[in-house]
Amino acid sequence: MSRAAVWILRVSAVWAMWVWAVLVRNMLVDHNHALSFRVVHIVLAVISVAFAVATLVIAQKMARQLRGS
Repeated sequence: MSRAAVWILRVSAVWAMWVWAVLVRNMLVDHNHALSFRVVHIVLAVISVAFAVATLVIAQKMARQLRGS
């Protein structure tokens, strides 16, 4: 994996975390939607953030391997 690919993974993971954090914040203050709608979207956000964190961990491991090579 190239250094550029590692950075693309990092940037996309951070972007996903930012977007979902904004959505969760909006869901918590938005009372125009049903509670079930908000809960479902917050659960989706948690799952997506978990995938983003996993992506960051993978990117970090790949970066270490590139530095070691």
